[in-house]
Amino acid sequence: MAKAPLILSGRDVTAVLGPTNTGKTHLAIERMLAHDSGMIGLPLRLLAREVYNRISEKIGPNRVSLITGEEKIIPLGAPYSVCTVEALPRETKASFVAIDEVQLAGDLARGHIFTDRILHLRGTQETMLLGASTMQGILQKLLPGLNVVSRPRFSQLLYAGSKKLTRLPSRTAIVAFSADDVYAIAELIKRQRGGAAVVMGALSPRTRNAQVALYQSGDVDFLVATDAIGMGLNLDVDHVAFAQTRKFDGYQFRDLTAAEMAQIAGRAGRHMRDGTFGVTGRIADLDKDLVERIESHHFDPVKVLQWRSEDLDFTTLDSLRKSLEAAAPVEGLARALPAVDAQALDNLSHDYDIARLADRPERVALLWDACALPDYRKIAPAQHAEIIANIYRDLVKRGSVNENYLAEQVSQADRVDGNIDTLSHRIAQIRTWTFVSHRPGWLTNPQHWQEKTREIEDRLSDALHERLTKRFVDRRTSVLMKRLRENVMMDAEIVQTGDVLVEGHHVGKLDGFRFIADVNGEGADAKALRAAADKILAGEFEKKADRLAASANGDFAVGSDGVVRWIGQPLASLAATDDILKPRAVLLADEQLTGQAREKVAERVDRFVSFHFETALKPLFDLINADALVGMTRGLAFRLVEHLGVLPRRDVAEEVKSLDQISRAALRRLGTRFGAFHIFLPMMLKPAPAQAITLLWALKNHARDLAGYGDVLQVLAAGRTSVVVDPTFDPTFYQLAGYRILGRRAVRVDILERLADLIRNAVNWKPGSGPRPDGAYDGRHFLVTPAMMSILGATAEDMEEILKSLGYRFDKKDKAEIAAKLQELDATPEEAKPASVVEHPAEPVGDFATTPAVQETATTEEVKTPEAEPVGPHFTKKTTEEEEKPVLLWHYQGRHDYRQSRSNGDKKKRSVQRFEKTGERPEKSGESRRDKQRPRKNSSFNNPKADASYKQHKSKSQSKPVDPDSPFAKLAALRDQLKK
Repeated sequence: MAKAPLILSGRDVTAVLGPTNTGKTHLAIERMLAHDSGMIGLPLRLLAREVYNRISEKIGPNRVSLITGEEKIIPLGAPYSVCTVEALPRETKASFVAIDEVQLAGDLARGHIFTDRILHLRGTQETMLLGASTMQGILQKLLPGLNVVSRPRFSQLLYAGSKKLTRLPSRTAIVAFSADDVYAIAELIKRQRGGAAVVMGALSPRTRNAQVALYQSGDVDFLVATDAIGMGLNLDVDHVAFAQTRKFDGYQFRDLTAAEMAQIAGRAGRHMRDGTFGVTGRIADLDKDLVERIESHHFDPVKVLQWRSEDLDFTTLDSLRKSLEAAAPVEGLARALPAVDAQALDNLSHDYDIARLADRPERVALLWDACALPDYRKIAPAQHAEIIANIYRDLVKRGSVNENYLAEQVSQADRVDGNIDTLSHRIAQIRTWTFVSHRPGWLTNPQHWQEKTREIEDRLSDALHERLTKRFVDRRTSVLMKRLRENVMMDAEIVQTGDVLVEGHHVGKLDGFRFIADVNGEGADAKALRAAADKILAGEFEKKADRLAASANGDFAVGSDGVVRWIGQPLASLAATDDILKPRAVLLADEQLTGQAREKVAERVDRFVSFHFETALKPLFDLINADALVGMTRGLAFRLVEHLGVLPRRDVAEEVKSLDQISRAALRRLGTRFGAFHIFLPMMLKPAPAQAITLLWALKNHARDLAGYGDVLQVLAAGRTSVVVDPTFDPTFYQLAGYRILGRRAVRVDILERLADLIRNAVNWKPGSGPRPDGAYDGRHFLVTPAMMSILGATAEDMEEILKSLGYRFDKKDKAEIAAKLQELDATPEEAKPASVVEHPAEPVGDFATTPAVQETATTEEVKTPEAEPVGPHFTKKTTEEEEKPVLLWHYQGRHDYRQSRSNGDKKKRSVQRFEKTGERPEKSGESRRDKQRPRKNSSFNNPKADASYKQHKSKSQSKPVDPDSPFAKLAALRDQLKK
């Protein structure tokens, strides 16, 4: 095949050279429209679409065509064409031809295509080459007679140094060279500045247009892009920041050249507005020499252009490959490295089936045509070659691509779910089949597939734009920032739920008298948003203060967290004072609550706090305010208040002894109960008072974070009379809730007093004094009964621990012996004797029952508890093991029996030993009961004569005649009659 002559003439060719923002593309459009027909080639499909839209608006869509690899809009008879450089024909009859960005002829991947069009494509009347000044020398060398026109930049481009990403000015384009870096920067910009648009070469034109529109409209102030923005995209950019200065050019990672950096930085500043450029992130400041070259647009000239022979030999596959490897014909041209199509041809030529099919020139040419399929997906060369092989087989064997195969491939991409990367991959996949649908003669129904693939690509592009916007743009912040730039007064309102809206966007919530900003509102607009919200907060606070001041106490509440709330909204936090019962309220309010409004709120909160605690703790405040109490009575009341309503009796044994019945009655009228183990206020054992005193104690002792705070109160509220102690809880919380810890269980103090009543009935009974009460034995010992365990909700083992902790001890007896004794007592009850002639005083319940005071009546509510398993002779179900267990006879250890001949020294020694063994405190002097029998000075231990005289005196006193009219004489007579 004869080689076509190489055109090396610059006649009628004008090279318009200069930096960015010189109006070169605009000039070319104007010159083209001045001719009756024309054609312009652009480096990007996106830029081609932009120019096509401009021309369509100017002369009408019927007079201009758009021709790219994936899109063809060709009105019948349209005189003008806008194309990508790859879509430009090698020859045309158009009067005017323009090729933009001719410096790309030096690009390793695409340069040979630009070079071919520069050397071969001419308009019949005028040809214009547009590009950088670095092309002047090589163009003049290759095209003798070339007319060169230099155009200066309309505005200055200045270096602004290094800035943090968060400090970059508005209307900034940030440049990076990998998708991961672009995404990471956009994420950071969203968090700090409201959001960013994203432009990358991998995006579809529709998606890129939508992202550019997002930036151009002012919805976002930042654009994160690859070097794709340097290719003629007209953007409203004031500053370009390089986040990277190295990129992968398809063959290796390398630094950007000064000319490449200038091409990108030149996007800053449009028309007469100056622009700036700089670096950001981890990039070091640019070298002074490099900065000067970029600012002055002085760069090393392009010395060679990439070239590949277009005079191809299709005789055989080998001849085609050899023709592609032809050397450059003239100096200034360099043979290009194998491009995607050449790599695919090389892979397919080693495929036996493909080589066998490519057995004639027309089929070799068809294979080369198929190899022109772009690798939009950037997959491995072998995978890309496999797709081409499938298409080629169909074209050879069927005459067209199998539509079933095409439908299957298209359907795989027809989904809009997934993330950004997934959608980007599907767009690249559908672009492949869009390209196939536009190849002449490849499909039987090309129009259908062109429409189908275009529809899918549009939907995927829209979905991708939506995902990008959702991920990298905070719509609320972007809209508000736009309003701020326009210096427009923003509307703010507070809805019924308390949400604060500015321009319809949620910026925070009004919680009580505090404005809580939205967690997403911490960007550059935060102060402005707060200022807009503050305008309505002051007025709203005044209205709210008036409503609060008029509210009833029922609208307020105090939580376990110590916060006072009004209709659920926090108003104040309680803090302890010197008086534990009178905490102070610290307002939770913003500074917008001032003056009288603040005073109203503070005064109303203080009144409620006083009301709340005086109501919940009324028994305590009644004792405090009881002016009628004097002396020892008032002192005991003070101690009871100091202990928050529950006072161990042992701590005030002497004071209680000294009280007369009038003093006791005065305290009883104020709600005080004198129990065997405690002096307490039964009303303080209810959940509400217990919660109040627990909170007050926790505030005073900074104990709200201690384990068990609030948990014990739940047990009390559930009505539990006793509960197993949690060792992780602070024991004070059990005491504050009205429980006393006894062994493994904590028992409510009022229940302990009911237990004391049952024990008292059992030990006060004497054989022959009447029917035997449940649990009574011999007037000194008692047996544990089901009733005792029932009120405590305890097991036999629990009762043993509880009684031991209360100071009781047991004697073990054989079960049969106990049963026989009880049967004897129950079968032959003796006559009751008058109380005045009881020979021995009743056994006390404990060391606290020291006075013959009037028996107290239980005032607390009884709580039903499950029946516990009885012990001793009350068992109804017996096992062999149980029958062998001894019965425990309980007695109080603290009493000293006068019948035990033990010296005071032995007594003290035993007391100390018992304390070391059981932890029971030895009795102090003065704590013994009045009815304890003590050896008299003249007892028989020291003076037998004195003892004999005592017996004689006693015998004489007993022989004194009884008054027959006395009640005792009547009872004695009645007894004698019954015996008969």
